[in-house]
Amino acid sequence: MGDGKNRHVTAESLFAAAKKHGESVSLATVYNTLRAFRDAGLMQEVIVDGSRSYFDTNTYDHPHFYWEDEGHLTDAPADQVVISRLPDVPEDAEIAAVDVVIRLRKRR
Repeated sequence: MGDGKNRHVTAESLFAAAKKHGESVSLATVYNTLRAFRDAGLMQEVIVDGSRSYFDTNTYDHPHFYWEDEGHLTDAPADQVVISRLPDVPEDAEIAAVDVVIRLRKRR
């Protein structure tokens, strides 16, 4: 999914698109390529649970909505998220990242 500028993709969705268009590629190759893009700073990885990662072409820090019913990720408005304080970390550690993923589901 994307807004025409940025996309949130999974390795599985790209693998399925490649197969649909007759391209021969392994899922492992897709994962390795996405992770290489992440490591090069071209994408960021957003982990929504232990088994699913999304890769986002928007590399700026920003929050996300994860739509549990549909299983997709969208950008959340960054100007509406306020984190006033983070916990103290051990002296021998530093914060590497703070990821905000807000899980949503449709009202019943």
